[in-house]
Amino acid sequence: MMNINNELFNLIYRDKRESNRDRFSKLISEFSDYFDSVPLHLFSTPGRVELSGNHTDHNHGCVIAASINLDSIAAAGLNNDNVVTIYSEGYDKPFIVDLDNLDPVESEEGNTRAIIRGVAFGLRKYGYNIGGFNACLSSEVLVGSGLSSSASIEVLIGTIFNKLYNDSSVSFEQIAIIGQYAENNFFGKPCGLMDQIACAAGGIVAIDFERPDNPSIKKMKFSLAELGYKLIIVNTGGNHADLTEDYAAIPNEMKKIAGELGKLHLRECDESEFLSRLSELRETAGDRAVLRAIHFFEEDKRVSRQIEALIKNDFKEFLTLVNQSGNSSFKYLQNIYSTKNLQSQGVSIALALSEIFINQIGDGACRINGGGFAGTIEAFIPDQFVEDYKSFLSAAFDSESVKVLSIRNTGSVCLTD
Repeated sequence: MMNINNELFNLIYRDKRESNRDRFSKLISEFSDYFDSVPLHLFSTPGRVELSGNHTDHNHGCVIAASINLDSIAAAGLNNDNVVTIYSEGYDKPFIVDLDNLDPVESEEGNTRAIIRGVAFGLRKYGYNIGGFNACLSSEVLVGSGLSSSASIEVLIGTIFNKLYNDSSVSFEQIAIIGQYAENNFFGKPCGLMDQIACAAGGIVAIDFERPDNPSIKKMKFSLAELGYKLIIVNTGGNHADLTEDYAAIPNEMKKIAGELGKLHLRECDESEFLSRLSELRETAGDRAVLRAIHFFEEDKRVSRQIEALIKNDFKEFLTLVNQSGNSSFKYLQNIYSTKNLQSQGVSIALALSEIFINQIGDGACRINGGGFAGTIEAFIPDQFVEDYKSFLSAAFDSESVKVLSIRNTGSVCLTD
């Protein structure tokens, strides 16, 4: 299959090599149907899960995240038109962006064209080269699932530009920053930087966003398989796509508290001053903003404790803190369901069933994954109880909703390098 790096391919896809060779072969075939030229390169970018640090990144806090074995892939080749044309699986028409016009287009918000335009603008803004290419794209990272489908596509497109026009000289950190820029300013979603870094870097990463233009990124070395646990995602059937307003309210309310304390972000604020001024802050910012700030301060400290637990190989402590994080997200951060649709609480149901099961077996942990309000939860379940867990959740969710994931140690790559 082309001039593929088999060692890299086998490292990424392990026991699913044949099915993924079929995925790429299908893309190559589609490319030849749509375009005259042959694709020169194949690309893969993972999705991600957030292991700790729920809604802390946008206020310069700390997180732990990991790339997963679900990815977005592309077959791409140069063209001489200064136009990007991408055929994406599931869409009848291609996404076409003329690189001579990279101003944001309001009607494109939430659309793949906005991502293409934003990534191209960001690369040019930071002094990198851009140019036209043709591509066919497919993704296993479901839209609205909380596994960072948009970040995966942003990083994938950035990686294509990087390979085709910059000789792969752009660092993964810079590609992540450009992806976030595209999502904030073109796609219309006010996300932090965690998603893009996790998709670009690969593996398990501890990230400190005290300086978001130059975040501290530390690779964490631990294996769930060696510890005897599986990471399981439960897709509750909700969708993030219609929840931008709910999502945006969290950083906005946290920053409102920071502003009342004379700062731009909560990371810069003194927690003792915050606690001493609660009566005043309740009046000026509102109770929900206060509760979300409480979550930030406690969650940021919790991430540090979880990093320490992993370094010490104390996984029981790590799981205890995962449960505490989930509890804080529900009570204080309040991103488990949308107040605009109180009868739709799939995330709450999944968490309730998971807690019942974990309490019955006396081991494991669960929490919301990512932005919240809909999408997925994550659970750490001992190997011997995985099938029982899946069966237990079948009371509310079908078997396709419960997926056992593995951590992917390779970030966004060109597979023909």
